[in-house]
Parts: sequence; structure tokens; C-alpha cells
Amino acid sequence: MSAAAFDFSKRANLAQYPERMDQPCSYEDLRGCLRSIAQVNRLTGASRPTLRWLDQRCSEAPRQARPIHIVDVGCGFGDMLRRVQRRAHTRQLPVRLTGIDLNPDAVRAAREATPSGGITYVAGNAYDFKDPEGIDLVISSLLTHHLEDVEIVQFLEWMEASARLGWFINDLHRQPVPYHLFRVLSRLTHWHRFVKHDGAVSILRSFRANEWRVLCQAAAIPAADYAVQTYVPARLCVARQKQSGDAKV
Repeated sequence: MSAAAFDFSKRANLAQYPERMDQPCSYEDLRGCLRSIAQVNRLTGASRPTLRWLDQRCSEAPRQARPIHIVDVGCGFGDMLRRVQRRAHTRQLPVRLTGIDLNPDAVRAAREATPSGGITYVAGNAYDFKDPEGIDLVISSLLTHHLEDVEIVQFLEWMEASARLGWFINDLHRQPVPYHLFRVLSRLTHWHRFVKHDGAVSILRSFRANEWRVLCQAAAIPAADYAVQTYVPARLCVARQKQSGDAKV
């Protein structure tokens, strides 16, 4: 895989640039891959944008008798939710945490990595998830670059309809420098072989700000209702804060 002739102004074709973690593999390989991704996330401070947004949103949220229900779609290893759990405990913030992932092996790995409990993990499609008390906030991290544009629009529409108080997408920023730096860094580490390949590919499959604006427009989300922000290193996030907190469904 070479980016010598890659046009970074355009998102990579997902079929031409597949990720190994998305292919059939053993549970041990997937678990090892997810553990390495969690290590990369810790090294790069990947959770900071999401935690900062949650801090602000939870502090501004309307008072309610029940805990704030936060749902992480594409939760993978559960490392983001465990950070949210620790943050909420430190700030004495009542929350209810749910992680959803299509891959049952990812859910198995997340449960094994969360011995203290307190987080509900669900294997299945988020669109089929029903909760009697509904969803307050939806977060996702490193999910959308796995999706085709039409799937992303569908995801945006679902979040817009389902999350009472807002949603936050945390993903990668497609740029040449992070791509080449990751390739160099991965040679110096003991990360799982999937991650050494997929990390660089993920950047090629990720986004630029103008693309997020096009996707949000396709999902009928007004430009004034969301923000696209860059974070160092190589993160591009989309934040939607709802004032009224009312969902369509």
C-alpha cells in the first residue's frame, strides 16, 4: 500500500483500501487488534475531544430525574466508555452507559476488559436498539471511516432522530503528514499486525471538513446546528448539540 500517488483531497474507495480488522478472523486476532487500538488511542489522547464535549453537554443538559443515558455506537473494545465511566465517577455525574457493536466478538472483548461492570454492551445493529427511557447522547469513535457515504448519512439521520440532547462523532482527519508519521511509528512498535496496516488505511478512508458538511446536508441537518472541529493529532470531529432535547422517535 503506497500513498505516493494517492490524492488526499478525495476519500479513499473503501473496496480498494480494505481494513484487515473488518475481515473474518479469529477472536484472538480481533481482541489483540482492539487492544492495540486502545493503546494507540491512549498514546494520541484520542478520547479528549469526546470527553470535553460530554463535560460541556452534561453540565448544560436540562435536569432530569434519571441518569443521563450515553450510547457509544461501534464501541469496539469499550475503552472510550470506560474513560467516560471514570470521568463520570470523578465528577459524581449520574450516567447510564451502553455500548453497541455489530461484531459479537468485539462485545465479548469489551465485556472481558470491563471487569468492574457498570457498562451494558449489546451485540447488534444500533438501529434495532430500543430503550424504554430513550437515549440522551450518542457518541462514536473511529466508526464512520468504516462506512460508505450513504451509510454515514443514514447514521446521521438515526442519531438526529434518536438522541435527545445531541451526538458527537470522533474520527480521523485525512492528511498526508499523519499518514506517513503513523507508518513510521508503527514500524517501531509491537502493535498488532492488523493495526500496523489498518491505521494508515483508516486515515486514507477518513474525512475533511467540507465532506462532513456535505454529509450533514444530505442528512438534512442545518449548518447552524452542528460544528466540525479539528483536534491534534489528526482528529476531525462533528458535534451536534440539541437545545430542546426532543427526539423525533
